[in-house]
Amino acid sequence: MSPSETPQNLKVLVVCLGNICRSPMGEAVLKDIAAKRGLDITVDSCGTAGYHVGEEPDERTVSTCRKHNVPIDSHARQIATSDFVRFTHILASDENNLRHLQSMKPSNATAEVRLWGSYLDDKAIPDPYYGGIGGFEKVYQQCVRLSDAFLDEVAGKKQT
Repeated sequence: MSPSETPQNLKVLVVCLGNICRSPMGEAVLKDIAAKRGLDITVDSCGTAGYHVGEEPDERTVSTCRKHNVPIDSHARQIATSDFVRFTHILASDENNLRHLQSMKPSNATAEVRLWGSYLDDKAIPDPYYGGIGGFEKVYQQCVRLSDAFLDEVAGKKQT
């Protein structure tokens, strides 16, 4: 982490396809874990597609977060080119979304665009939309592990 990039300056955007399952859950989990570590960071989420713009997260995403006492409050939006300058880190949920992000990344982009899984095990976050509640629980657990790995590397402050 560079001296100008203190944890307080971290602005993270979590991205999936429609912004109703993986990315709003990732946003909520990362915010929650950062707060528990005493880190004041900005976290938002969006989708690479505009299928659900303005909608609240999938009810299974909301119920999974509530089950783990993780506050969740977001509305779906689509990625904008300004996001590549507004955020310090853009975390893609899977390779398809990463490719989409890289293809639209403007020349003046300052954000680091990476697969979120690259901070831990290089695994994609599977889309739980067409499955049952068990898939959402697995995504939640993966978001916890990825949030910890991301904050360990970027903020350099491990939870005690």
